[in-house]
Amino acid sequence: MREITYEQAGTEAILEEMRRDPRTFHLATDAPPPLLAEFGPQRVRATPIAESALTGIAVGAAGSGFRPIVNWSQVTFAFVAMDQIVNQAAKIHYMFGGQVTFPMVFRAQVGGGTRRAAQHSQSPYSMFMNVAGLKILLPSTPADLKGLLKTAVRDDNPVISFESGRLGGLVGPVPDGDHTIPLGKADVKRAGTDVTIVAFAWLVHEALAAAEALAAEGISAEVVDPRTLVPFDVDAVRASVRKTGHLLVADEAGPTAGASAEVAALVTEDPETFAALRAPVRRVCALQVPIPYSPGLEDHVFPDRRKIADGVRAMLSGARAA
Repeated sequence: MREITYEQAGTEAILEEMRRDPRTFHLATDAPPPLLAEFGPQRVRATPIAESALTGIAVGAAGSGFRPIVNWSQVTFAFVAMDQIVNQAAKIHYMFGGQVTFPMVFRAQVGGGTRRAAQHSQSPYSMFMNVAGLKILLPSTPADLKGLLKTAVRDDNPVISFESGRLGGLVGPVPDGDHTIPLGKADVKRAGTDVTIVAFAWLVHEALAAAEALAAEGISAEVVDPRTLVPFDVDAVRASVRKTGHLLVADEAGPTAGASAEVAALVTEDPETFAALRAPVRRVCALQVPIPYSPGLEDHVFPDRRKIADGVRAMLSGARAA
């Protein structure tokens, strides 16, 4: 077990998978020095700033027996490749009648906190959740990023790894050896009995801080980290809610048609879980606005540990009053 940063964990995952399988290669507008030093310019390509082109190259290469890894950097840059992602990568295995696999991994930074204003502070993963044929990661720790990313590279389907920009320097333990994590397996980051907090990416850490504050008040919060959005571990979330009777979803994205809404629907549409609820589901999300550049305004827009704790208190207060 070693302590490394979130960013280092992602790099390690790619290094190890490129060593393991010579069919893997890397495309990005910048060639990462650690990858370039080990594998050279044939397998680590610095491309023009043309995400539609490098994404399309990945689709063709995947269908030709290779396993490309594409780093879009900011998720904003993926928007210029939406045809290649939505119409090609996500659907091509199906449209070929399953005769050819198209393994490819796309990486993109999401979220705010880095003071990069509206275009570079987005969390639009729900847009991609709506597209059948894509698997989606949203890891919150160095260990989860490394384990999920290694699994993604070995998967025979297109996978998008959304990685929080706030977490790049986060240090955490990562197991030694060939550390992999199956997709679709949530992790209970903290056990509790009074309320379930389902949190995504950076907000997992804010939820854990909120749970610590709530514990001092006698409130036991369970923090569930889905880790992957597609596939989603519905059973783990429902089991937690059936135990606690309360659900709060914390998401750095806006609430409208978001991942938080999907979690709420998955819980409330199940008769047994719905019957266990002792209060309405509550969401703590970013405001539905473009992200401001002003640090004070940006902090106001996003949820944090205080807003999560306040949401739990309000939910439990209403339930107890009833």
